[in-house]
Amino acid sequence: MKIEQIYTGCLAQGAYYLISENEAIIIDPLREINPYLEKLKADGVKLKYILETHFHADFVSGHKDLSEATGAPIVFGPTSMKLGFDAHIASDGEILEFGKAKIKVLHTPGHTMESSCYLLIDEQGKETALFSGDTLFIGDVGRPDLAQKVIEDLTQDKLARHLYHSLRNKIMPLADDIIVYPAHGAGSACGKNMSKETFDTLGNQKKVNYALQEMSEDEFVAQVTDGLMPPPAYFPQNVMMNIQGYEAIGNVINQGMTALSPEEFEAKANETGALILDTRDAQKFAQGFIPNSVNIGIDGSFAVWVGTMIPDVRQEILLVTEEGREEEVVTRLARVGYDFSLGYLKGGIEAWKASGKEIDIIASISADELAEILAKDPNAAVLDVRKESENFSENIVGAINVPLDYINDNMDKVSKDKTYYVHCAGGYRSMIFVSTLRARGFDKLIDVAGGFKAIKDSGKVKVSDYVCPSTML
Repeated sequence: MKIEQIYTGCLAQGAYYLISENEAIIIDPLREINPYLEKLKADGVKLKYILETHFHADFVSGHKDLSEATGAPIVFGPTSMKLGFDAHIASDGEILEFGKAKIKVLHTPGHTMESSCYLLIDEQGKETALFSGDTLFIGDVGRPDLAQKVIEDLTQDKLARHLYHSLRNKIMPLADDIIVYPAHGAGSACGKNMSKETFDTLGNQKKVNYALQEMSEDEFVAQVTDGLMPPPAYFPQNVMMNIQGYEAIGNVINQGMTALSPEEFEAKANETGALILDTRDAQKFAQGFIPNSVNIGIDGSFAVWVGTMIPDVRQEILLVTEEGREEEVVTRLARVGYDFSLGYLKGGIEAWKASGKEIDIIASISADELAEILAKDPNAAVLDVRKESENFSENIVGAINVPLDYINDNMDKVSKDKTYYVHCAGGYRSMIFVSTLRARGFDKLIDVAGGFKAIKDSGKVKVSDYVCPSTML
């Protein structure tokens, strides 16, 4: 018996690869399927089932391509949704056999209506592991407000009540020594209080997970719905791709890997109105970039911020990357449903410069330089683009909180005629903010390199441990 957790940090997502005898199961696969095919070949086993715990919102699953490549059936829990591909809709309590082991389907509606957990019964007949999807996380449970974005008559209150009963009737009666393997960990937007740990015993979760404590249904609903922030705009679009199907990942990558000379790149930008996405490091971007391009660095929370800043997954995109990372960028965009990469700038920004084409720059200052500016002018405008919760915890005295998450809601509050010094926590989000507004004609925004950490470490700027939210800029 083999259980392998395949964890992808940038999505905080766990897929699972199980083997018994000469048969395998894959649970919640990522979209790029070659790593799974290589594992199957290396282990000399046949893929028996592709199990999906629910219709994922935060990424496009590889179930469709993987099924076509291997012939293995896709399995979902009970659902009335019409799928755009062949799949087996399992019933609650159904047993799926592979090798000498079994999987028992536990229908656990709440995060979504079709959400199901898969209980592993090992080769000795013992219930040993629970693949809990987004129903039960380590330290948390799945948020109950996502399915309402797809099915209008569902509300987060209704879903939370389903979740309450699913946890207490299907999961909590299971043995304490069962290992819980969730679909996500800390950093995912599918929950609000997830642990950095990626598995635990069910017994320990019964002790420490707030949602599994003794409480009434109404108390549970209040707790699980408290503090939920709006999900990224791309979530419902990913759900529909996972339900209806999508373009083969190979075709998406081939299109995105079209190498374009500076002349071809410029012509395509003008012809299509594509967004120019520059995925280089923030400070490298600041030193020279194609005018009107937006920076979202590949080495940060890339998928989350692409999904937040580019609300339509069908947006056409032209890429500027570090040389050698083009396919990585295209693949990571496709993971979250952004399939319309039209190509990349061959030779990167250096080729653009060598061609004599126009470049733009963004002023970026150090924390020490910001301290000098504030010493001379205490009224200088500082924008803090971190989340409200981060700003409430610690902040620069007098700074105005304009969370990057809600940039479009705050556009009318930032003046094109005023100079602002912009910071986040470490310099990643502030460059997204500045570059986005720069592309919209705001040219007096100055980035603070290193963000709040560098500012606080300098000890030269007055920092407060609490501030009331500001409503006016």
